[in-house]
Amino acid sequence: MREVVIVDAVRSPIGKRNGGLSGKHANELLGDVLLGLLRRNNLSGAEVDHVVGGCVGQLGMQAANVTRNAWLAAGLPLEVPAVTVNAQCGSSQEAALMAHAQIASGLADIVIAAGVEVMSHVPLGANMPPGGPYGNPRGGRYAKVHEPTIQFEGADRIAEQWSLKRDELDAYAKSSQDRAARAWDEGRFDSQIIPIEVAAPDGTVVVTRDEALRPTTLDGLAGLKPVQPDRTPESFHTAGNSSQIADGAGAVLLMSRQRADQLGLRPRARLIDSILVGSDPVLMLTGPIPATAKVLGLTKFTLADLDVIEINEAFASVVLAWAKEYGADLDRVNVNGGAISLGHPVGATGSILITKAVHELERSHGRYGLITMCCGGGLGTATVIERL
Repeated sequence: MREVVIVDAVRSPIGKRNGGLSGKHANELLGDVLLGLLRRNNLSGAEVDHVVGGCVGQLGMQAANVTRNAWLAAGLPLEVPAVTVNAQCGSSQEAALMAHAQIASGLADIVIAAGVEVMSHVPLGANMPPGGPYGNPRGGRYAKVHEPTIQFEGADRIAEQWSLKRDELDAYAKSSQDRAARAWDEGRFDSQIIPIEVAAPDGTVVVTRDEALRPTTLDGLAGLKPVQPDRTPESFHTAGNSSQIADGAGAVLLMSRQRADQLGLRPRARLIDSILVGSDPVLMLTGPIPATAKVLGLTKFTLADLDVIEINEAFASVVLAWAKEYGADLDRVNVNGGAISLGHPVGATGSILITKAVHELERSHGRYGLITMCCGGGLGTATVIERL
């Protein structure tokens, strides 16, 4: 197996719903990020063997292989192939796994793993309306085998099963907001952002910062209505302690070590291992627990070996249940905030988390990082990287 390295990792700012990026077509948003990644590394795009992108809502502006359309819309070489994958929220982290496999096996030398989601225009679930003309995605035999649940139901059941209280979830949510605000105040995201130009009625607006951050107090969080107010015995999750609907894109430039050396490009990190696991589809969001166990077993690491941990904040209970399961030190987890404070453009979040981990390892002089996500339908992703 060949050594696989990350030469660069970038992301757009994350736009809040109907915010600064909502006027951008998904092809153009991802295309701008891909162009920015290539230009930062003095590449034309012709050097790339393959592009793998993640996207969940593959209809409308995100249909018909959005990754390929973004590449072409950016004016990049038509000879370079691109595909779009869907592993729900883990889509672009799965794209990185596929890139890792292609390079390690010798099928490719340079692969870009990317992702995009413009949720302002393609809402979550838009491609699977209940009772639609094409049928229910979990109809037929599925319901006889597994109880169909929505993600909020899964998140609330996780809170119950791991004995988490509403005030614990709210405290974690406030911490996420505080950490993200500190990260921006200290310029921690500056090195990873590709500014995005968006057409506006009076000219062009350039979006340079994440938009979803908001001043947060525990009293304010406590006053928010649960998303499932009629649930018994209790509903735990609100708009304040759940991930925010958002728009965004990310891209990671991966190469064999030999090819990076040939091009004179300095690797920033090494991909040690990448996995995707199945997990309980009813609880739905516990995937990071078995994914972490499996990747630590494969790498022979312990949690104490990891300096930076990015676990997607789909809901506060996801992170806190994982932390309880492992006795994790939250001082090393999502140190610059997560999806509760920054937003969760679902198909893009995996590449965004990898980007955040690479840059934070460099900033903090850490060595090893873990990126893990829960995914709708009961999946978990995990990637371990080493700063070089």
